[in-house]
Amino acid sequence: MADHGGGCCPPMDLFRSEPMHLVQVIIPIESARTTVSYLGDIGLIQFKDLNAEKSPFQRTYASQIKRCAELARKLRFFKDQMSKADVKSSAKSEAKAEFNLDELEIKLGELEAELTEVNANNEKLQRGYNELSEYKLVLQKAGEFFKAAQSRAEVQQTEASSQQAAEESLETPLLKDQDSTADQGKQVKLGFVTGLVPKGRSLAFERILFRATRGNVFLRQSSVDEAVIDPNSGEKVEKNVFVVFFSGERAKSKILKICEAFGANRYPFAEDLGKQAQTILEVSGKLSELKTTIDAGLLHRANLLETIGKQYEQWSELVRKEKSIYHTLNMLSIDVTKKCLVAEGWSPTFATQQIQDALQQATVDSKSQVGAIFQVLHTKELPPTYFRTNKFTESFQTIVDAYGVAKYQEANPGVYTVVTFPFLFAVMFGDWGHGICILLACLFLIFREKKYSSQKLGDIMEMTFGGRYVILLMALFSIYTGLIYNEFFSVPFELFSPSAYVCRDAACSEATTIGLIKARGTYPFGVDPAWHGSRSELPFLNSLKMKMSILLGVAQMNLGIILSFFNALYFRNPVNVWFQFIPQMIFLNGLFGYLSVLIIVKWVTGSQADLYHVMIYMFLSPTDDLGENQLFPNQKTVQLVLLLLSLIAVPWMLLPKPFILKAQHNRRHQGQSYTPLEGTEESLQVEAGHDSHDHEEFEFSEVFVHQLIHTIEFVLGAVSNTASYLRLWALSLAHSELSTVFYEKVLLLAWGYNNWIILGVGIIVFIFATVGVLLVMETLSAFLHALRLHWVEFQNKFYEGDGYKFAPYSFALLGDDDE
Repeated sequence: MADHGGGCCPPMDLFRSEPMHLVQVIIPIESARTTVSYLGDIGLIQFKDLNAEKSPFQRTYASQIKRCAELARKLRFFKDQMSKADVKSSAKSEAKAEFNLDELEIKLGELEAELTEVNANNEKLQRGYNELSEYKLVLQKAGEFFKAAQSRAEVQQTEASSQQAAEESLETPLLKDQDSTADQGKQVKLGFVTGLVPKGRSLAFERILFRATRGNVFLRQSSVDEAVIDPNSGEKVEKNVFVVFFSGERAKSKILKICEAFGANRYPFAEDLGKQAQTILEVSGKLSELKTTIDAGLLHRANLLETIGKQYEQWSELVRKEKSIYHTLNMLSIDVTKKCLVAEGWSPTFATQQIQDALQQATVDSKSQVGAIFQVLHTKELPPTYFRTNKFTESFQTIVDAYGVAKYQEANPGVYTVVTFPFLFAVMFGDWGHGICILLACLFLIFREKKYSSQKLGDIMEMTFGGRYVILLMALFSIYTGLIYNEFFSVPFELFSPSAYVCRDAACSEATTIGLIKARGTYPFGVDPAWHGSRSELPFLNSLKMKMSILLGVAQMNLGIILSFFNALYFRNPVNVWFQFIPQMIFLNGLFGYLSVLIIVKWVTGSQADLYHVMIYMFLSPTDDLGENQLFPNQKTVQLVLLLLSLIAVPWMLLPKPFILKAQHNRRHQGQSYTPLEGTEESLQVEAGHDSHDHEEFEFSEVFVHQLIHTIEFVLGAVSNTASYLRLWALSLAHSELSTVFYEKVLLLAWGYNNWIILGVGIIVFIFATVGVLLVMETLSAFLHALRLHWVEFQNKFYEGDGYKFAPYSFALLGDDDE
């Protein structure tokens, strides 16, 4: 392959992929890392994996990759902590990272240990703070229970004493009943348990306590006004403070188990009111101290995360680069002396000098005594496909690549897609009012290009922003076709001159029923505005758009067949030229090309001939007189010749090619029953790996069946594909009718009521219907139909799309999620 050389890139060849060659680089081990780093900076070589048979753990630099993975884990930990603390990392610095891998490993280890310790201390302090907060609530709520109970007891005791004094009389015995005195001395003291239970489980908690103790407990609960932070889970939970009174150790044991099962946190509580007040004061003091300590810890943690955030992007970029470098080094093979690494890969021919300069610079910077060796290898392996694109052409190339990546040096449909895709879209979407709306939205994306390029957008927004230049051309072409259709939100305007037609009577009362008469020169550009609203509009626009769709479809299909001709010439395949290109052109143009000529002739001559009748009887009765359907002299003879050529073209595509391929195969292998062995092992591998089809048995039946399928596909496809282009007419008509409906049945109808409220509602409905249906749904529909016309009707004529994309090793292509 030709070597362009030089430091500057040659002009881009958009019609063919860039010439590529297989290169080999022999790199000394001491400069290997620096060399791969410099090659990643220029991003112009795609390395081949020469250790594909080895597992990742058997490769040379597995330990370095493991180190990078550990550093990446620490960085993910930092990112998670910054996200929780709402700390944002600074923008990527353009300066080169100051740390090497060893220094960064030490630095990140220290930061991780410090941050982990700070988190553990904060968590411990926060847990203690939450426990004390709950304890304080228990002291307050349970204290209220005991105070209320003590107040009631004192009242009852006072009432009992006064009642006893009043009832004493002479009949009272001198000696009281000894049994009653003994019973009062035998009264059992009740125990109690205090704590908090989640409010949602409080009823179940109460039922289980009652059943487990057979009703021998007394439970009091009080709701806490605000949710509290649970010490165990760290989440806010609504809880109730409870006090359970019981008798006996067995009941206590059951109550404690039930508390554990329900996640109820228990806290100690003193009966003495003085001790309760003292405990509340102590707890309040500890809470204040803990709050101060926690705030100081959080401030220290925030400062630490701020420090990490300032260099996070720089560290992350360094780790990604280092990991990618060692992944690439693992793809290289070690020579027998174990002093050099051997790399193989694909690179564009224009990049040869840039790669050599990078190798030389890496040798100098790494202070290696031996420089890297660069050489071009000869191979029959199919190279990858590489099209140099810019931000304008990239989105159009992406549309083509979504169907399939072009084979190496195959004609690139992306060049024609730049024009044909937005134009076919505009044929279906044509309305210069809607086109202006899309243009304004697209210009907004383009003006904010720098901002959105550095942000993470949603899936839909990402696709819209990525295709902003496609949308720009779609909008511009829509304005152009809208001017041709003379439609502005379905309303015609006399933009270029007054209408050429006037009403037949002065009052214009019959303009929509009888028609118009021509009074001045033809409208200079597009459809005359007088046709909108007249009975002649519908058939005229229908006929215009339908015939225009056929003309555009036949023209684009012819372009596809012509590109297949250039592909055959480029790959030196005369068989496809004589037995594919020529019969396909004859068949397509003998039928549908002739129909296109008839359409143009009818437009030029103003003939009233019925083209449907002409095409149908061209097959059914080719020898009959055309009569009033004759558009030019000797038309019948021309039709007979075209019909005959179209019939001949079918066996021309089917029969000769398989026999010619069989003859070529026999000639190629005649007298080669005993072939000499190749001189080198490399040539054996190349022939066996990439040219093995020359040594396979020629299966004539398979070739013939393949050609039969191809012929049937083209013949039937010529008919179906031409009919498929009628979607241009159908969607254009649908768009126009929907726009008319929204204008007449919403906006004009609301205007006719002479009511500002109804008018306002009508305007709002009209805007939402226009944006939602016409600017979103119709845009998406026309886009998908234009996509189908290019992928199926256009590209299947010449485009195989069975190549693979050039994927160079480049730091610029490393994503944030690359590991």
